[in-house]
Amino acid sequence: MKRIIFAVLTLLPALVFANTGAVQLDKANYDLNDKASLQRGATTFMNYCFGCHSTQYQRYNRVAADIGIPEDLMAANLIVNGAKIGDLMENSVSEQDAAKWFGAPPPDLTLVARVRGADWIYTYLRSFYVDETRPFGVNNVVFPSVGMPHVLEPLQGTPRAEFATHMVDGVETQLVVSVKSDGNGEMNNEEYDQMVLDLVNFLVYSAEPVQQERERMGFWVLGFIVIFFIFTVLLKKEFWRDVH
Repeated sequence: MKRIIFAVLTLLPALVFANTGAVQLDKANYDLNDKASLQRGATTFMNYCFGCHSTQYQRYNRVAADIGIPEDLMAANLIVNGAKIGDLMENSVSEQDAAKWFGAPPPDLTLVARVRGADWIYTYLRSFYVDETRPFGVNNVVFPSVGMPHVLEPLQGTPRAEFATHMVDGVETQLVVSVKSDGNGEMNNEEYDQMVLDLVNFLVYSAEPVQQERERMGFWVLGFIVIFFIFTVLLKKEFWRDVH
């Protein structure tokens, strides 16, 4: 419980950015029933995100069972640090090294979809652009001056921003109006957007693995309440028939 509270407190500053409303967020039409999407998202996460970020409140075998990956395939293809299938999904980067490389330890992403929101993550991962003034050579429209490299650039290609001059508090300011890839990545725009959506789908699942089970149980509970209400009304009428 203390670890969960610590993770939430660590991610609280993200909530501020998520609610600023300064950037129009794109809709992430994820589908937790799409097991293939969840599997692709898990693969992307392990190949491109897990080197720095963990989902330390998830276990490999639970993820495998939930998204339909046989444990032997999970162990052979998605466990990259010698962990066992029943272990928590923790990476091997120490907080001290991460702080030295990035200025601060990269946050655990187990709960990021609940803190940031799916739309924020979806827009954020598609909003990096080249900025040579930044330490990693990129900036981000949604999270300006972010201390993170664009790890998905080989897939997207080199993203370049288009600026326009706008008046902000009476001052002419250069604002990003669009971000477009140079087309030199492994994916075209549609493929990249789908890959990001799959990753968002996986992160939404990670933030609340029991969401679908909870919703299914909710329908049964509502059904019981409706039936119980009907019997209650009929019973009330039966009792009051003798009174009148």
